[in-house]
This record gives sequence, structure tokens and C-alpha cells, in this order.
Amino acid sequence: MNDHQAEELIQKYLHGKCSPEEADLLNSWYNHRSNSIGDELPEPDYAYWYNQIGNRLPQPTKRIKLWPKIAAAVGLIFLSVGTYYITQIEPDQEKVLQTIAQIAKPGGNKAVLTLSNGNQITLTDAKNGTLAVQGTSEIQKTEDGKVVYNAVGADTESELSYNTITTPAGGVYELVLADGTMVTLDAASSMRFPVAFKGKERRVEITGQAYFKVAHNKERPFKVSSNGQTVEVLGTIFNVNAYAEEGVTRTSLIEGSVKVSKAGNNAVLKPGEQSAVFLNNDKVNVGPAELETALAWKAGMFSFQHADLPTVMRQFARWYNVEVVYEGGIPKVSITGKVFRSANAAQVLEILVKIGIKFKAEGKKIIVLPNK
Repeated sequence: MNDHQAEELIQKYLHGKCSPEEADLLNSWYNHRSNSIGDELPEPDYAYWYNQIGNRLPQPTKRIKLWPKIAAAVGLIFLSVGTYYITQIEPDQEKVLQTIAQIAKPGGNKAVLTLSNGNQITLTDAKNGTLAVQGTSEIQKTEDGKVVYNAVGADTESELSYNTITTPAGGVYELVLADGTMVTLDAASSMRFPVAFKGKERRVEITGQAYFKVAHNKERPFKVSSNGQTVEVLGTIFNVNAYAEEGVTRTSLIEGSVKVSKAGNNAVLKPGEQSAVFLNNDKVNVGPAELETALAWKAGMFSFQHADLPTVMRQFARWYNVEVVYEGGIPKVSITGKVFRSANAAQVLEILVKIGIKFKAEGKKIIVLPNK
């Protein structure tokens, strides 16, 4: 039996479709791996354990809910690599998770477009087709939900006309600018941009996080401004994370070349590199990019590498449109793993509860309780 078939068995377990014999196999596999390697799980030996399915011991009388553990092993849910241990969920926390599941829903395709005259269009509710005409650009909403700016005539105006697109917490949106550049905005983000580009450069301003696939034009560089930094490109693919609450603006380069500058300091990135510019410092720091982590949101995932709890909960708050506060000290954990952003909020938090983090919910506020 090959690894792909074994992984399919794990997926069956996650979706509640395993037979008792198959679930027992996964139980044995997990216990064997955790006992032999400690806290952090490497890639499982799928073939060996899958081939044991024909030689099962009698089914134990007590069954254990393993889906969070198995999911952690295959990278689909959080895995703590700190000093915490997996525990059963206490009844009061079960109730809290049920409440969170009701108040915190996954995000989706939501944004508001503000035109140059101040009029606003709620893109989620707008019908497909022409939304407005701004200068020489016709704004279209396509069948797949994107907003596209198309040139419809010669530009005779001397000044730039600007639009702004804003995603709420729990929103994400894609649009195509007048030059063909494709942009995806993450939750709680915005971009101010000309309806048509003029002059010697193409400049936009963002807050939050955005992914760019820039149309090539060596005569007119594309520039992205955020938190005092500027990213300059000719035609390339990159991601800018400029959430103010993160305290640092990170630019990750996937393809091409970009120059990142702030207050006279600059650096040129190569594919696979990332710059970090802290809000209280003008230095442009460059190092290897964790592209899987940086671009996970674009693929509909959360992805963490040794992240602390506030980092995880800030992303959670932006996507599920809730406020997260801490009552007392912040629990010290290190979290590595992935989870789909389409997951129920309670599913995302359940593994944190299993490693000892406790929550309570008040309206749209999720309170992280101190460890006792």
C-alpha cells in the first residue's frame, strides 16, 4: 500500500468515516510515533502502519478521540511543540467552544469599493456586470467574483482619480487593476489606487496584507507604499504583510525582483527572500522567506512555524471577525502547524484547549484565561 492510500485513510478519520478497525490502526500508529519521538511528529511511516490493517488486535473497550492528534501529524491542525501535553477537554470548555462556533464564522469574499466621488459599493451584494465608470475605466464584477478595471477611452484628465477597496475582518477580495496587475487583499486590509495609471510610475497604497502579480512594464515601475516603506517592481509576484498590529512589515518575493526602501535605506530581494522593516526602525532586514507560511492565507490556510499565542490569535481575530483579549498573563506556547481557514472556529481553537489554553466568550469577544 502506498503513502497516498495511507493518507486517504487518515482523511477518512478526520471526516468521521473510519471503521473501528481503521480507527484502531491510527490509534496504534499515533501512540507508537509519540512514544518513540517525543513532542514533535515527523512525517509518519504510512506504508508500514497501513499494511498492519490485516493483523489487528481485538478492539479496545475504551475509544479515544484522535482526530486532533492525527490531524496534527499530517499538518492539518495545530501542534504544540512547547511544554504542554494533550489533555481531555473539560466540560466548561466544551460549552465555550460551542459558543465560539456560533459567534465566530469563517471569513469569505467580502469588500467595499469606495469611488472617487465618495460613493460606496458593497461588492458582496453587487450584481455581476458593470458597477461604475470612473474616468476612462469601466469597473466590472465578473462571474467568479473579481473586480476588474477596463479602459474604455482615451484619458484626457491631468490628475489621477483614486478608488479604495477595503476588506472587513473576515473578508478577502481579488481585483485586476487597469494595467492588468492582479491583487488579492486579505482580511482587514485596504488598497488605495488610481483608476488609470499615468506618468512615470504606478503607485498604490495598502494597509493590512496583499498579494500582487504585477503586469510587466519596464518604462513604468510599480510601487507599493505601506507603513513608511516602498516596494518597487517592474513585473513580479510578491506578498506584503503590513498589519500595524504586527509591528513589522514583511515583503516576501516569489518571482522576479523588488527593491524595498524606507527613509533612505533599501535592499533588493531575490526570489525566496523576505524583508522585514520594523515600525520603530528604518533598517531593511533581509533573510530567507518562509513562503509556505507567508502565502498560506492566499491558499486558504493558516500556517505557523513556532508561533507564539498572540501571533496565532491575531490571525484568528482578523479572519473570524472577533476581538481577542487576555485576562492576566499570556500563556507561553510555541505552535507549529496548518489548518484550513474554512474550518469552524471551535475546531481551530480545540487543539489549543487540549494543550491547556482556556477561553471564555462574551458576545464577539474571546477572552484568553491565564494558566493556573
